Amino acid sequence: MLIPRQAVPSLELPTLDHGPFSLEKDLPKAFTLVVFFRGLHCPLCVTYLKELGVLLPQLKERGVNVIAISSDDEGRAREMANRVGMPELQFGYDLSLASARAWGLYLSTGRGLTSAGVEEPAIFIEPGLFLIRSDQTLYYGAVQTMPFARPSFRDLILAIDYSIN
Repeated sequence: MLIPRQAVPSLELPTLDHGPFSLEKDLPKAFTLVVFFRGLHCPLCVTYLKELGVLLPQLKERGVNVIAISSDDEGRAREMANRVGMPELQFGYDLSLASARAWGLYLSTGRGLTSAGVEEPAIFIEPGLFLIRSDQTLYYGAVQTMPFARPSFRDLILAIDYSIN
């Protein structure tokens, strides 16, 4: 379990259009917002990431760097990015299951086609959201066992405003 004010696990992975991502080398003014999502097969993730994309300028104004990450391969990640349609949003992919476990994410097994008509991977991650300080320590974290009831990005912005003022 990750604990606030303690170091988070290492996180390095490829991104679609922003070069390799390394949490240790990401030096935000305030925080890095890491949003783990289920993957291409999840229609709720599309809606959630579109909301994130719309709020990206407000997060950047507050000194927050943002990355959305799944365990999908590059092709599925690209298709998801196209569905979300927010080119400024950084998409990381190929998250290993070992890394997912280190971050305390729940894992689920695929059950065939989803309501979106996309095949679920054999094993995939469930959502998680983390605000990481520039010293690599956890400020806030939330993990879900299912795709429902995720933290509100608008509420998160209010919390960020509180913490940086």
